[in-house]
Formats: sequence, C-alpha cells, structure tokens
Amino acid sequence: MMINPTDEQRLAVRRRPGGRSAVMKQAWRNLAFLHWRVPAAAIQRTLPPGLNVDMFDDTAYIGIVPFYMRRIRPRFLPPVPGLSWFLETNVRTYVYDQNGVPGVWFYSLDCNQWLAVKIARRFFKLPYFHAKMTANRLTKNVTVTYQTQRKDDTSASQFVYRGIGPIAVAKPGSLEYFLAERYVLFAYSAETNTLFNGRVYHTPYPLQSAELQTWDAHLLVLNGFDDPARPPDHVLVSPGVSVDVFALENQSA
Repeated sequence: MMINPTDEQRLAVRRRPGGRSAVMKQAWRNLAFLHWRVPAAAIQRTLPPGLNVDMFDDTAYIGIVPFYMRRIRPRFLPPVPGLSWFLETNVRTYVYDQNGVPGVWFYSLDCNQWLAVKIARRFFKLPYFHAKMTANRLTKNVTVTYQTQRKDDTSASQFVYRGIGPIAVAKPGSLEYFLAERYVLFAYSAETNTLFNGRVYHTPYPLQSAELQTWDAHLLVLNGFDDPARPPDHVLVSPGVSVDVFALENQSA
C-alpha cells in the first residue's frame, strides 16, 4: 500500500545522508524548469512497480530541465578538461515509493558527453542518450540560448530563457518547492525487476521567475507523451547549485 509523503518527509530528504560518503561531485548551472500539467493516469501507467505519481493540489506534472553540468568528477579525483564539463537536458516527473519517500523519475536524460552517457547507464541505471547540444549565455541580461538534438533524431529542440525578478529559495509547501526541491532519484532494472534509489545533497535552489522566449515539447513526444500544444504551465530558472551524489541503493535490500 502506498503512503502519501508527509510534509516532514518532503523536508527530511534534503538533509545530507548520514554515515555515507558521496561518490561524485557535480555542479548544476543555469537551469530552467519547464513544467506542464499532465493527467495523473498518463504518468502512472509509465511507472515501474513500487512507484506512485506524486501530485500537488491533485495535479501531476511533467518537466523538461535543460542545464549545464560543470566540474563532474568522482569524489577522490579532480575534474578533467573535456570530460567534466558538458550539457544535459532531462525529462522528468515526480513520484514517491511505498514508504512515502518523494523523488524524481527520469524518462530521459540527453547529454553531449558520450562517456557520461555510458557511465550513467551502467552505474546509475538511468536512461541517458547521446545528443548534439549547444548553449550560449549572454551575461548582459543572463539570457541562455540552448539547443539539443538527440543522435539519430531529425528534430532539434531549442530553449531561450532568462530570469526576471528577485532570487529566493522555495517555501516548503509551495508549488516551487514541489517541482524543484527533489533529493531522491529512482531507477529501475527491468532485467532483475529491481527498484533502486539514489540520493543527492545540495543547498536549496536559488530560484527566480523566468521569461521563456523559445520552447518546444519535442522531448515529451520522444518519451511517448502527447504534445501539450501550449507553453509550459510553470517556468522557473536557477543559477545553480553544487551537488554531492551518492551511490544507488537497492530498494528491496
């Protein structure tokens, strides 16, 4: 039986895991959080056993998140030029497990670093795809122009976004907190019918309202969802955070 996450559980997962050392260090920069409202049933039927769609005010969301990956490295090694800096765009939704632990379910993660794709697929059981990606950041008005095209796909996605207004952390219980403050990822192995969870730790996101000049939903369609045929229902940006990543754990262990 599934247990809905409590407010305490939503706050608890952002604490650093005790008694464990991170396996990787990362920095996530210049993120855009683009979210559409989606029928909960459309999401639930895509989830593996053991996960349930998480909702805010009885509404489910699916998101596209383009951003810069910076200084990616194992905990005990320095970053490597040419390998530790790349781009990533993920398609995600929000879930909780049978114990009420809230987290993220990734449908896809596109990346322009082939080695990162191989490592993430092998060690983190995540659906990474190699893509051609470019991004430019205009410092005068902090506008990001971001383009991604998955290998063997004929269509490219482009996003142009910039922050507007004050920067602040999300208030617990708000929609912004629900969409951005996620510290657990879930992964699934169909071969062994095993559900895994992975923890990350970072300070709360500094978040800002956004002006979204260009967008498309092609990545949603690639993941089997209908084109919403409308702009995102909610948009945020963040300058980013530094992140500690912990090893996956078997949920049934």
